[in-house]
Amino acid sequence: MRFGLVGTGYWARVTHAAVLAREPGVDFSAIWGRDPGKAAALGDEFGVGVHTDFTEFLSHVDAVTFAVPPDVQAELGAQAAGAGKHLLCDKPLATTVAGAEHLVEAVDLARVSTVVFFTGRFTEANRQWLATLDGGDWKGAWARWIVSAFAPGSPYASSPWRREKGALWDVGPHALSILIAALGPVQAVTATGGSGDLVHLILRHEGGATSTASLTLDAPTAAINVELSLWGPDGLSTMPRGGSTPQDAYGLALRELMSNVAAGECSHPCDVHFGAAVVRSLADAEQQIAARRGSGHS
Repeated sequence: MRFGLVGTGYWARVTHAAVLAREPGVDFSAIWGRDPGKAAALGDEFGVGVHTDFTEFLSHVDAVTFAVPPDVQAELGAQAAGAGKHLLCDKPLATTVAGAEHLVEAVDLARVSTVVFFTGRFTEANRQWLATLDGGDWKGAWARWIVSAFAPGSPYASSPWRREKGALWDVGPHALSILIAALGPVQAVTATGGSGDLVHLILRHEGGATSTASLTLDAPTAAINVELSLWGPDGLSTMPRGGSTPQDAYGLALRELMSNVAAGECSHPCDVHFGAAVVRSLADAEQQIAARRGSGHS
């Protein structure tokens, strides 16, 4: 299957391009980026043709994988779907409900296959752990994504969209994707903000369970902590740490998209419909935080 890459930054190079170049069954055939110089350099590194016109780029591929800011992804993804291309999107799908729904409508109209790459949903350790939770009487959960994305030397320190949107939109999708897989869809969100981009979410899930998530991209490096645990009558169950690399996880997402395309299957547990549901919850939280700050409350 001919894949084209949209994006030329760090994540595009070390994850998307690196795996596309080595994955059996993938013809890494085209690159498009908003910065022609970076696109040319990436094309030279991987020996892949570079296009400056997006429509021309689409004519050379069967599927598109995205490593660009989410709202750019939503716009270009809708164009790609309209051209009949299958999509491997990154999280979050968009940062507005309108953007996510526009992409979903384009995908549904074209009946193309999609996968949204929520990294933790594509690691083997998490897959095995989530399988052990099925049918359990879980009452609640907590998640903490306390990370330091803007520390000196971080490859994400200069990311404009992360600076603007913060942890809610960058690591929030990671937390929600696991909490939803474990406890079911989110029915309601309560959100408040703390210092900087720190946010706290309370989620009510279908079936009655509740969960909490604390998120920041701007923690001191000594305070970095990523964890997620469920609790119930049988005790605690904690998400495993380590194991798969992001490249391993991306490779699994890539293979599952190709498998769906071969089978003529459009649905996937992490397709654009799931991605849009996560966006709706995050947008609700964002509105609540803005309203609280506007009224003088944190």
